[in-house]
Amino acid sequence: MRGIYIHIPFCLRKCPYCDFYSVTLDRSLSEQYIDALIRNFRADKYRGLCADTVYIGGGTPSALPAELISKLMEGVYKNFSIAENAEITIEANPCTVSDDKLAAYRASGINRISFGVQSADDRELKALGRLHDFDTAERAIEGAQRAGFDNISADMMIGLSGQSERDVLNSAERLTALPIRHISAYMLKIEPNTAFDNDKLKASLPGDDKVSDMYLSLCKFLEGKGFYQYEISNFAQTGFESRHNIKYWRLEEYIGFGPAAHSLFDKRRLRVPRDLRGYISAPLQTELPEEEPFDERVEYIMLSLRLREGLDMQRLSALVGSSSAQKLKERAAAFEKHGLCRLSDGRVSLTPEGFLVSNSVILEFLCAVGLA
Repeated sequence: MRGIYIHIPFCLRKCPYCDFYSVTLDRSLSEQYIDALIRNFRADKYRGLCADTVYIGGGTPSALPAELISKLMEGVYKNFSIAENAEITIEANPCTVSDDKLAAYRASGINRISFGVQSADDRELKALGRLHDFDTAERAIEGAQRAGFDNISADMMIGLSGQSERDVLNSAERLTALPIRHISAYMLKIEPNTAFDNDKLKASLPGDDKVSDMYLSLCKFLEGKGFYQYEISNFAQTGFESRHNIKYWRLEEYIGFGPAAHSLFDKRRLRVPRDLRGYISAPLQTELPEEEPFDERVEYIMLSLRLREGLDMQRLSALVGSSSAQKLKERAAAFEKHGLCRLSDGRVSLTPEGFLVSNSVILEFLCAVGLA
């Protein structure tokens, strides 16, 4: 079955580090936008689409009134065949939910919620431009549990200005004390043309060695708390991995709706232009091919190695040939001696130390099979 991604491009305020497509929340525009999404759900090309994951991301989906999210979910169920055991996720900022909203989400069929917490340190939250403090995040997570959510995720960020390894572990300690099942931990990346893209801010960030120490300490800490690392940035209790996001890394098909959404469909990567008003006014969304054509060989190597399970040598051999696959295996064996790779049960995977230098390792693998 496929996955469905729905982009909600509205925020109360743009975070200074974020380059995702979003605009300031507008009630009239948001109502028109939900109508435009549902109009696209009805398109002939998606008729009979079966899905077992739905992901409502953004932006800040929880900034919308609850009734609009309920209307959106009605459109999903009316127009698609959604599996009985489907994972249906909504992203939320802690300061934009209430008990009534959370109850409405559950009533509409949403069964997983991902909170953008980012830190348990109010100083760090303020520096990140977040609109909540950690007490608000705690109340939101506990409220989600009361509303019936058993599958709750939280984001956190590392490599922040003035942040220490102890600060990272303190945030992880406070988060794992809450009723959450999943943690996404991202290293701060300065994106071009964001408010954080300035020399003063960049100079205040911890160096690569310190960030690496933070990451490795966090991986070890979370493992000890029962959150095993299944992807470079993602940790979960057993059975609570993000089924939707795993589709991306396993090259399974998904359909994206909304401006800036992406799809992988019939071995083609497509994107929707980042234009909210154009999206609303168009009878159907425009889907453009990605600039780089889809190459299953390259993408399989790059994406599977983001996962702890790694790549399967049999599948790799089918894609690149047994001779090239053997060359990759030999290169991996050299990395294994340095603690960066694992070779076992016919698979090649990266260790946490390998994840830190994954771009370099993957480039070496692509060179080994003649794809770079």
